[in-house]
Amino acid sequence: MPGPVAGRLIVAFSGGLDSTVLLHRLASQDLRARVLAAHVHHGLQPAADGWAAQAQARCATLGVPFELLRVRVNPADGGGPEAAARAARYAALRGLMRPGDALVTAHQRDDQAETVLLRLLRGTGVDGLAAMQPLCAFACGWLWRPLLDEPREALREYAQRHGLSWIEDPHNDDPRYARSWLRREVLPLLRTHFPQARDSLARTAVLAAEAAGMLAELAAMDLREARLGDALRIEALLGLSAGRRRNALRHWLRGRGFGVPGAEALGRIERELLTAAADAEPLLAWPGVELRRYREWLYAMAPLPPAPTGQALHWSGAALVLPAGCGELRRAAPAAAPLKVRFPAGGERFRPRGAAHHRTLKNLFQEAGVPPWVRQRTPLVEQDGALVYIAGLGPGAGWDGGEVEWLGAPAGTPTG
Repeated sequence: MPGPVAGRLIVAFSGGLDSTVLLHRLASQDLRARVLAAHVHHGLQPAADGWAAQAQARCATLGVPFELLRVRVNPADGGGPEAAARAARYAALRGLMRPGDALVTAHQRDDQAETVLLRLLRGTGVDGLAAMQPLCAFACGWLWRPLLDEPREALREYAQRHGLSWIEDPHNDDPRYARSWLRREVLPLLRTHFPQARDSLARTAVLAAEAAGMLAELAAMDLREARLGDALRIEALLGLSAGRRRNALRHWLRGRGFGVPGAEALGRIERELLTAAADAEPLLAWPGVELRRYREWLYAMAPLPPAPTGQALHWSGAALVLPAGCGELRRAAPAAAPLKVRFPAGGERFRPRGAAHHRTLKNLFQEAGVPPWVRQRTPLVEQDGALVYIAGLGPGAGWDGGEVEWLGAPAGTPTG
């Protein structure tokens, strides 16, 4: 077992051949006390209740704790029923994990070959060709695939030798599903001409994983030169070759928790953001992420809700939750008089602490390099009708409320 795994071993136990062998092996080792079997009930087939009962009975025979996870799958999901079921399954398993646990799955060499072939047909890059890894970070712990280098026939031989029975899911042989079609029709045909097709495809995943690791190291080097806080310096990106630039952008977005864009979206980043005029303020969005440019910086963020307009909030306690997308204000000391918080409406003037004169808020924002989307969501604190504090910029001459923190501020907010 891999050294980093310190918690429970949560086996994704469908009751099929592969997961039955996996569970039997783990239960036959000294690891039994750490094993928990989790059976996901998708509710997609009439036999699903019977499968859950069989899985539970098998666990009772092995002396392994059993957890039944019921999920709802939308068969009309745009990504197809296979993808919808997979997403629901992993969400349920992720919710079962505690820090340090490992989700253990029964993926084997044939699965790896099928995954590589599917991704090739969909036009993937090196990361996609790396397919599945034996051990990787997952949720608050790990995802471990101990059977990844074993062929399906070896697992069948093991099951027969130990007298194991298993569930046969008819979906696994249904040619309506892409993976099943490849398994039944394409790979056997390939192996008539290329007997080592399965092993060659699996080896491709290993080589691609090595290449992906080197690309990740290169991206880290390039991003060190380009990154400052939330943003990337556009001049540094444009100083890279096109391939290195795209590689850096993919790793930057992935590292910030956003989906990796395809070739078309990366091309639009080049055309619409990186090479836009320096005074332009373009926005490029796709599901789950917005990319914005301000001056010479590129920002990525979750989609922002509309900026608040005409809202005034009374601030009497230590913390104040602001409208969606604007975060939260906290102050260390009580103010001498009641406070009101609102958002810029245009034309405001402000005298920063230590300054001799009032200045326009617009001028202060420009001088501090505050992007437009942050300006629209910046909380302004008033006391006795006077503007006394600007979140992200600091106090005015009349502020006596102590230190103020702006938590959850939009990307691009000055940090001091």
